[in-house]
Amino acid sequence: MSSWDARYDTQEYQYGTYANDFLREVADRIPAGNCLCLAEGEGRNAVYLAGRGHQVTAVDASAVGLEKARQLALQRGAQIKTCVADLAEYEIEPNSWDAMVSIYCHVAPEIRSALHCKVVAGLRRGGVLVLEAYRPEQLNYGTGGPPTVEMLMSLKQLQQELRGLDFLHAVELEREVVEGLLHTGKGAVVQLLAIKP
Repeated sequence: MSSWDARYDTQEYQYGTYANDFLREVADRIPAGNCLCLAEGEGRNAVYLAGRGHQVTAVDASAVGLEKARQLALQRGAQIKTCVADLAEYEIEPNSWDAMVSIYCHVAPEIRSALHCKVVAGLRRGGVLVLEAYRPEQLNYGTGGPPTVEMLMSLKQLQQELRGLDFLHAVELEREVVEGLLHTGKGAVVQLLAIKP
């Protein structure tokens, strides 16, 4: 069993069952259509977007997490597609997505850089990316996120890796993150809302 399968192998939803705060704030700016949720885990964001009428595909390396995502969708009367895949190898079809959501999708830098190239290519014209992630300063808080600085993200890095998108909202801030058992307390985050021109 992978470490993520082990983490999700409980009755409780480790990151809660309600969508991320930033995602909810910008939900009205996400175009209708096909939406890809990266590193979606137990499905809280995918199920929220499906409930708003999007056609959602949730991708994650954990089959256990995605099974919980399907259960959550069932409980809420929503429909999502799920795909168990390693993001290092996951192919994103160019010009095929109206929106992508990356909420705390922390992977190794070499994987992230290639993934972000695929994100830019994969969005259709007018397609939107919503991203929230922890910054290196998060290590001072210890309220969630990976324990290594390499897997954390800065706005400057993201603007480089996501070249080709126009940034409508791009900020670094501290905010209270209360999302289940594993993200609780003040967090140092970066938030992006970007569109493909």
